[in-house]
Amino acid sequence: MSRNVIFGINGPVVTVKDTKDFSMMEMVYVGTQKLVGEVIGITDDRTTIQVYEETTGLRPGELITGTGFPMNVTLGPGILDNIFDGIERPLKAIADSSGAFIARGCNVPALDQERKWDMTLKVKQGDKASPGQIYATCPETPAIEHRCLVPPALSGTFTKVMENGSYRVNDTIAEITDEEGTVHPLTLCQHWPIRTPRPVKERQPSFVPLITGQRVIDTLFPIAKGGAAAIPGGFGSGKTMTQHQLAKWCDADIIVYVGCGERGNEMSQVLEEFGALIDPKSGRPMTDRTVLIANTSNMPVAAREASIYTGVTLCEYYRDMGYHVAMMADSSSRWAEALREISGRLEEMPAEEGFPAYLPSRLAEFYERSGLVKNLNESEGSVTLIGAVSPAGGDFSEPVTQNTKRFTRCFWALDKSLAYARHYPAINWMESYSEYINDLNPWYEKNIGPEFIKYRSEISSILLEENKLMEIVKLIGADVLPDDQKLVIEIAKVIRVGFLQQNAFHPEDTYVPLEKQKRMMEVILHLYHKAKELVTTNIPISGLVQSGLFDKIIKMKYDVPNNKLELFDQYLSEIDKTISGLVMNS
Repeated sequence: MSRNVIFGINGPVVTVKDTKDFSMMEMVYVGTQKLVGEVIGITDDRTTIQVYEETTGLRPGELITGTGFPMNVTLGPGILDNIFDGIERPLKAIADSSGAFIARGCNVPALDQERKWDMTLKVKQGDKASPGQIYATCPETPAIEHRCLVPPALSGTFTKVMENGSYRVNDTIAEITDEEGTVHPLTLCQHWPIRTPRPVKERQPSFVPLITGQRVIDTLFPIAKGGAAAIPGGFGSGKTMTQHQLAKWCDADIIVYVGCGERGNEMSQVLEEFGALIDPKSGRPMTDRTVLIANTSNMPVAAREASIYTGVTLCEYYRDMGYHVAMMADSSSRWAEALREISGRLEEMPAEEGFPAYLPSRLAEFYERSGLVKNLNESEGSVTLIGAVSPAGGDFSEPVTQNTKRFTRCFWALDKSLAYARHYPAINWMESYSEYINDLNPWYEKNIGPEFIKYRSEISSILLEENKLMEIVKLIGADVLPDDQKLVIEIAKVIRVGFLQQNAFHPEDTYVPLEKQKRMMEVILHLYHKAKELVTTNIPISGLVQSGLFDKIIKMKYDVPNNKLELFDQYLSEIDKTISGLVMNS
């Protein structure tokens, strides 16, 4: 263990003079209160450390103690249904010991050291041990089985295996002897450096969508399991609300929600809402398969920078067990601001808008940790990364948004005007895109039917045509348009209000299965095609509008339950009947 003293302090940045005892990215304890820090720079005469806690009161001359290993997190049972800060300190346990505020130097273990877990051993003495192998399991929560894994770099033979029973996280339940004869004890937990991706056997292309039940996403801008998406939007445009819906309804096995630099009141609302949510899959509390990492804007800025890496490391750990994990990062802009602040204190040369020149590479490192993979133990798992971006003033040309677009294939652009009009999710269908569509089309064709792809293309074409027509309407008004163009505007309104707009508080509309999404598009496009035939016979479209049919189609999202899709046939019949009546009366 190396021991040195503080030479200089600049906010969260501490320097040590004339030492060669520390290594790059080593975790250290700073000062008499043993504040957690990390070595981020080494020169001939100076070592630079960033401290993950408030440095107020630190003085030159206080001791700095090295640990000999990099900044890491503890991985084991007890992560789920827990709330951590940016460096994996359990906030519930801290609140019990030190009250509502985190005491500096608070050294609370990440996992409960006394809780016992009912372990079932999956190996026996004499078995071969391979990297990533599952050697024991336990019910971590009623929804998720925890699978203890052999560390990635370890192989050999199981020379000691305990019996099934109740064990603490640090109890030895097996031993592996490697080829050199060294004995390695296995407990229920292991440690992993947060900045190092966990190894996999093979990265695979994903051809399966992450189903969210949100029509604008599943239909127009889908994301693949193991994909990466960005949700940019100005203040009040609904980023957090959209991520809440995705966290609750997407078909991932486990959700990791990282509140990175968000306002404290907003984060407390997240914690309250997640605590009250009922998982639609199991009927149990949503927290049974959720990890929350809370790092609010008034917490130390260096810990905010680390929180993203802590979150994605937890994701990779559960992925290695064979689970599909989705991570919500809210927001990556606040993380980038932390990078900018630390970079300024290090006196690095700033790039665009003061952000460090390595901002693009840091964003790439984060988003590249997504993916669908074959694990070391031959199981399949995925990490899907969904990062919110908070550009100042809603300006999508700023560096964080632009660089995020380079490394994500899905872009859900939130529109403040849609949000203020109470159109949620406020995803602007003209600015958003998904590059996963072609990859996912075979899955949609096989599982939902080829009509789904055809309907989606036609819906997109109508919205695009309406966007062009609205430019004309702004200049000369809608009255002078011919009836076929008026029809496009009316149908586009049905699509916008009746299909893309979704009510998170309505029991039938908060989550919509893909089959219902297809039937809704079928009804809307049936109305469009029949109305086009009406227009070709020179019958005014105004009569069809006055019939109230458009308004009824808009309300079908509420009137047709998710388990009674046969009711859509009645809408198709009513469209035919109404238009036939108009033809006969003309």
